[in-house]
Formats: sequence, C-alpha cells, structure tokens
Amino acid sequence: MTAAANRSPVRQLDLDTLLPYLDLHLVGATNGVRLFGAAETAWAGSPHAEDFARLRREISEERVFLKRLIKALGHRPGVVKMTLARILSAVARVDPLNPARRKDTAGAQLELEALQSLLKGKEALWSTLLAVSPVFQDRPGGAVVDRPVLERLLDSSRRQQETVARIMTATAPDRFLR
Repeated sequence: MTAAANRSPVRQLDLDTLLPYLDLHLVGATNGVRLFGAAETAWAGSPHAEDFARLRREISEERVFLKRLIKALGHRPGVVKMTLARILSAVARVDPLNPARRKDTAGAQLELEALQSLLKGKEALWSTLLAVSPVFQDRPGGAVVDRPVLERLLDSSRRQQETVARIMTATAPDRFLR
C-alpha cells in the first residue's frame, strides 16, 4: 500500500449542517440563562442561592462565547431562531415549572431536572465540537477555537451538572419526605 492510500481523506467543516446546529444551541443557551435566572430567584435566601447565581453567570458567559464562535465562522444567528429564543426566554422568566418559586414542591424538582437536561445538552455541544476541533484548527485564517478552550468548557459543563445534582439530591427529602 502506498503512503497516499493510508491517509484519510481531508475533511472540511460542513457549515450548512454545523451552523444551524450551533444556532439551535444558541437558542438553548439564551433560554438557559433565563431559566437559571429564574432558579436564582426561586432559591434566593437559601444555602444554594450563590450556586445558582454563579451558574447563571457562567452560562451567560458561555452563551457569549458560542455567539462569538458562530460569528467567527462567518454566520449571523438566524432571525427566526433568535426570535424563538426571546419568546422562550420570556416564558422561562415566568418559571412555568415552578411559578410559585417554592423549593418544597414537585415543580421545584422538575425545575432542577430541566436544568440538568439543559446542562447535559451543553455538554453534548462541547463534546461534538471537540470531535470536529481538528478541522477548526485548519481553517483558512487560523483557528476559530482552541481545543483546550473546548476541553475547559466541557469540564465546566460537567461541574455545573454536578452542582445541580448535588442541590437536587440534598433538597429532595424536604420535598418528598414528611
């Protein structure tokens, strides 16, 4: 076999597939910032209030990073999708899973589980981008994002999930045991 036959074919980013995927994650991140803001309000005055404030700040910063990444790829987030994000954000502000903002209800449990789901989706985003990161490095004009940055974001999403899981299990007895 020749050396040329052993090489894998050169692959390029399929921006027609990647950009709508990133747009949808931006919609989720926009909604996530609001949902964590609602949780911060719901958990105000509790021992977990600062955790939710920190999580909201971190997710907001990650949303800004994602938006910059999308723009660095030469794309502007879709108007329809960002309108949807704003609508979902307005709904999130109402906190439909826990509208009374009580910590001892089934709604509070569902809210924590929904937050976990959002964080799991974000973890999947960073894992996916890591899987294609070598192609990001080879883009004309230089790297769009560094692999170490994606690894830090992935680690952060896992720590965030651990925080919410810790709060969920620590507070579950107050909800479900009398």
